[in-house]
Amino acid sequence: MSHTTLIVPGFQGSGPAHWQSWIEAQLPGARRVANIDWERPILARWANAVRDAIDRSPGPVWVVAHSFGCLASVVAAADRPDRVAGLMLVAPADPDRFTPTGLRDATDHHDRDSLAQWIPRHALPAPSLVVASTNDPWVRLSSAAYWADCWGSQLVDIGPAGHINVDSGHGPWPQGLALLQRLQAACEDLPLGSIDNSSINRRGRHSALARLRHRTRQIAGI
Repeated sequence: MSHTTLIVPGFQGSGPAHWQSWIEAQLPGARRVANIDWERPILARWANAVRDAIDRSPGPVWVVAHSFGCLASVVAAADRPDRVAGLMLVAPADPDRFTPTGLRDATDHHDRDSLAQWIPRHALPAPSLVVASTNDPWVRLSSAAYWADCWGSQLVDIGPAGHINVDSGHGPWPQGLALLQRLQAACEDLPLGSIDNSSINRRGRHSALARLRHRTRQIAGI
């Protein structure tokens, strides 16, 4: 069965020199999620776009996400357990750095406004890796390890690699491609739910995305 590799960039997107662009060029069937404003990290909108991209894909989807895109991918994957074959979540941004409507500022109340309360804390519906760095300015390794444990993901600590982006020297990234291929090879014999559109799991108003969208509208009317 053919599959799709879905590239999900983070805040401010991934330019042509970014490792995600490099991986996209290496893999037949890879595509980048569309209809996202990369300058506005609004999780409900991003997760909805990722979910739509999963629905439009012709086969099982391998998600390759970076930074804030990891959060959007986790929310979307929770809504589509029968469509996602696996996820590689690289340098997931700390949800405490965001609110449902964007980056936090000094006036945001920590407990009330943190995006963390809207991120699933249960095992993802597919095998996953969380690839993290010991000196990432967007997330402490301990936080990445916490979320990896929540999601049932294997944590891969690659040492002092910054935010694993262009600024930290991650353009062409053979190690990242090898990690993705290792994950795919390990999952070759695992069963995947039906890919027929009629069987897509739609959780309605109780899904993580539906609750997040409702809260986002409450806060900002968007």
